[in-house]
Amino acid sequence: MLVLDYLQETPAAYYTLMGVLGLLIGSFLNVVIHRLPKMLQQNWERECRMILATPGAADEIPVTYNLIRPRSQCPHCQRMIKATENIPILGYFLLRGHCSGCGKPISIRYPLVEAISGGIALFLSWYFGFTAQAALALVLSWTLLALSMIDLDRQLLPDDITLPLLWTGLLANLFGVFTDTESSLIGAMAGYGVLWSVFTAFRFVTGKEGMGYGDFKLLAALGAWLGWQMLPQIIILASLCGAIVGLTLILLRRHAMSRPLPFGPYLAAAGWLALILGRDLNTLYIRWAWTP
Repeated sequence: MLVLDYLQETPAAYYTLMGVLGLLIGSFLNVVIHRLPKMLQQNWERECRMILATPGAADEIPVTYNLIRPRSQCPHCQRMIKATENIPILGYFLLRGHCSGCGKPISIRYPLVEAISGGIALFLSWYFGFTAQAALALVLSWTLLALSMIDLDRQLLPDDITLPLLWTGLLANLFGVFTDTESSLIGAMAGYGVLWSVFTAFRFVTGKEGMGYGDFKLLAALGAWLGWQMLPQIIILASLCGAIVGLTLILLRRHAMSRPLPFGPYLAAAGWLALILGRDLNTLYIRWAWTP
């Protein structure tokens, strides 16, 4: 309790601690983003072999492969990364962006994820203060960051993340942290139902699937966290940003029209904006819509 009292009374110490924690969480998120899809793929292959009763070739992924083991290693030469090389952001610059073993370049995305995670921690700590809202907003934000990167890489929003996020939002709002329980529950149902309806109608008309089920679950989770009142602006912002980015990429010939674009990052970004500015945006819209 003395530590908590000290952090509450000393903003500089609180912000410093949260910034460092954000960098460390960002480093862990890089592991989740890289490994979780591989872990899921490994499990799916094993289940398929069990169902089909067919022997499979030796897995490329080690039997003991999770978020902790084996230790992080270079994807090119498989050299184990030292602890000093794994310091968030600093390790990347000490290595000058290259593996110290084989000299191959290290993706700039790793320090960027760490920096974004740290920046989010600092901002939310300042915005919400020393409150339960700040702690839960960080959980939501870090989870959205991981989901966005996984979806960009694999066009996948894993149930292992989206479903716990949904239940956590419902649990948090049992105590009215971000909205009331009724709004949270309706938000979860409406979030899933709206995108499911769009998906079903699109498939009926075109015979194609316009989005994945993970998008339904992510919007349901955002509805559970923020309430049904935030869903219209989340959908509008996500759709608008997705359309602009998609058209821009197509015009620049960096993306084929037949190739699907992940929608999760736009939902995540719109949801995060709703977390911070949602009520203000709704108020502005209502004033604009009802102004004679």
